[in-house]
Amino acid sequence: MTAARRARCTAASALAAALFVASQALLWLAYYGDGAKRLIGDEESYQAFALAILGGGPWMPSSIWPPLQSLFLAAIYAAFGVHVLAAQLVQTLLFVGCAVLLRGIWRDLGGSVRAANIAAALFLVDPGNAAYAHWLWPEVPHLFLALLVFRLLLAWPGSRIAATAAGACAGLALLAKSLLTAFWPFFLVAFVQRERPRFRLVPAVAFVVALGVVTAPALWHGLREYGRPMIADSSVYNLWVGITDRWRTDYVEDMGGATLPAFLASGETPQQRNAVYREKVLAFVREHGAFAVLGDQLGRQYFRLFSAKTPLVSQLPGAACAGHLSVYSTPDWLTRTLTLWNDAFHALILAAAAFGLAGWRRRPDAGWVLVGLYVAYQLALLLLVHVKARFLFPMMPFFCGFAGSFLAASLARRDKPGRADDTIASTPIRLAAGAALAALLLVLAFAGPALDRLCAG
Repeated sequence: MTAARRARCTAASALAAALFVASQALLWLAYYGDGAKRLIGDEESYQAFALAILGGGPWMPSSIWPPLQSLFLAAIYAAFGVHVLAAQLVQTLLFVGCAVLLRGIWRDLGGSVRAANIAAALFLVDPGNAAYAHWLWPEVPHLFLALLVFRLLLAWPGSRIAATAAGACAGLALLAKSLLTAFWPFFLVAFVQRERPRFRLVPAVAFVVALGVVTAPALWHGLREYGRPMIADSSVYNLWVGITDRWRTDYVEDMGGATLPAFLASGETPQQRNAVYREKVLAFVREHGAFAVLGDQLGRQYFRLFSAKTPLVSQLPGAACAGHLSVYSTPDWLTRTLTLWNDAFHALILAAAAFGLAGWRRRPDAGWVLVGLYVAYQLALLLLVHVKARFLFPMMPFFCGFAGSFLAASLARRDKPGRADDTIASTPIRLAAGAALAALLLVLAFAGPALDRLCAG
């Protein structure tokens, strides 16, 4: 590495560190500057469950919410006292850990060192990502566990120890969020050996056994209490909310909170409630037609998912008719700064990821198949069930990875014009495809409120 190149790397690292410190300072100021932000939605439930556990209550207090986040909060409070700040600090460490894992995963997938560094930096300095560590939703613990599964399986695919640890992490991820309930068997793709196509049976069995051991107490609790092995089940409820929601923007006449009391009152057991709402879903589809319902979903769900109005922006001061909850008490300059920073990085990551995905030319292997299945599974699931903008967070590391590869390739060509890159191709066709995909993602990110004509009149 030349002295000039070394100096540029040092300057880039210093800039990334400064941006991370600045974003953290602004987020902490926003949360505590004029009194602590109040808890909203599921945050209140997780907090109440954690306090109940500390008081000797049941460790699985709900059939709707998986138990890990409540147990995680209770453990932190038991160690450091009942202070939300303690949970925020622990989750901030996990958030940084997510970036470290992303860097390693991107190297495992064939990305360059520069691309992996840029990917991790993008993930860290986006305030829309970093703010999740300040909230009591299970997004950061769940993502850390999911990324740890990827890292263990991709870095040491033949190791029984790594497979066992990955299975345990996958089980904990299921106990944090129900998102991966139907996906976890696809992790077995990682045990397919490409060089001499065969299945690594022993590590795969270790993975499944570890996952089963970790989830067994929760599954046994479900069998004993509700008659079937389950961790938590809100799928039919979320499907009903998903097909009956109207808006392309979060927190506009929010259907989730309004529907939950009626859902819980519709039956004494999860099976009874699901049966009632499954019939409501079928009746709705029969009344409106399956193709009409699917068309409505396509015209709404991905606007909600990719929206630049992230949970951070939604909680900042603003018009209620546009879905602003105003639970942060931030002055105008801080609201504008965080919103602009959020929008800029959201747009940069999505647009650069589109070009990176279109230009990617590495031969697919088991790792890439697994990543593709992970993203495709969530996009397919979120076509139907209730979507919040925060559901993009589990996919954001991989968007940052593709963005990092594209930006790294662009910098490499700037440093040495005409230099070939072994991961990103910049042919006219690929650039055109990247531009089209970037335009689509940016429309989904920013056009929703205008299409909904929020606050019109």
